[in-house]
Amino acid sequence: MRFAFFSKAALEFLNQSNKRPDIIHCHDWQTGLIPVLLAEIYKYNGMEYQRACYTIHNFKHQGIGGVETLLATGLNREAYYFQYDKLRDNFNPFALNYMKGGIVYANAVTTVSPNHAWEARFTEVGCGLGHTLHLHQDKFTGVLNGIDYDFWNPEIDRYIPYNFTHEDFEQKLYNKKALQERLMLHAADKPIVAYIGRLDNQKGVHLVHHAIYHALNKGAQFVLLGSATEAAINAHFRHEKEFLNSNPDVHLELGFNEELSHLIYAGADMIVVPSNYEPCGLTQMIGLKYGTVPIVRGVGGLVNTVFDRDYDQNLPPEKRNGYVFYETDNYALESAMNRAIDLWYQSPDEFRQLAIQGMKYDYSWNIPGAEYLKIYEWIKHPW
Repeated sequence: MRFAFFSKAALEFLNQSNKRPDIIHCHDWQTGLIPVLLAEIYKYNGMEYQRACYTIHNFKHQGIGGVETLLATGLNREAYYFQYDKLRDNFNPFALNYMKGGIVYANAVTTVSPNHAWEARFTEVGCGLGHTLHLHQDKFTGVLNGIDYDFWNPEIDRYIPYNFTHEDFEQKLYNKKALQERLMLHAADKPIVAYIGRLDNQKGVHLVHHAIYHALNKGAQFVLLGSATEAAINAHFRHEKEFLNSNPDVHLELGFNEELSHLIYAGADMIVVPSNYEPCGLTQMIGLKYGTVPIVRGVGGLVNTVFDRDYDQNLPPEKRNGYVFYETDNYALESAMNRAIDLWYQSPDEFRQLAIQGMKYDYSWNIPGAEYLKIYEWIKHPW
């Protein structure tokens, strides 16, 4: 109800203030009613030329509600909106689905990576909306997210002690020493494997746990920065933190610390992203920018941004930038970690070159920004 009110208020503000943007860009279930309201009410109230672009970041949360939402927003024809081709949930005939409404009514629908767009249509990642996306496939596409290089950039980062670029990559070693000192890790010549992010099932928390011990068994150090989304997961990692507290090669930081995250990106050698599903993923993009080689599971946007050093046949070796595994078991993770850690120990120059190749990729908003401009032009002038 709160977000129904928010959506109504946003459009009413535009209407009353006589503001008429060409495009109204909505995101996720919270604003799924805006394209509905625009097409069914405000189009007839002086906003007939406004167009809606609807971006879905996570199909898991769809905004399921009842008839009271219709009554509160002026969408008064209950039987009309409860039709299957309108807002009725695909599996619950007595529920409205905000996200489905956004897909049906928007002029363009996007998600945050090309591979996730495919997954949403053809796998369980679509969380029941695959058929709706199929019906509206002509206006549905995936545009890879970007990161802000004014903030995530080792050349100008104010949170790290030593700035660096791919041209003076050696400076990264000083950040590594600073990270070891800050977290009271043993100042050893070992690779540091990192994990940064939420600790929940989406992120493959069972593999995060396994990565800690496998890194230690392989002679590496491990740094974790993350906050749990469930009490049981939090308790589990607190237990691990206490158990490993005296180990000089591991540090688990449970919580969120913006400054520390920058230092970990700058100081670590590798970063693991073993997600069960990952619409886009920013962690691996940031890692690449900081010369921290990503080890990722091949899902969602991770596939669109990380290219396996050993096995990616679509790119020449000089364009590859990390390691990819595909299954959700320990052995798959171990295989990718082994290849990364072994390269660090056995061929340090080649590992350094791989990290530099990753730094040269442009995952800023330059390319996706241009893609969105094309989408805006297309829905404003479809001819």
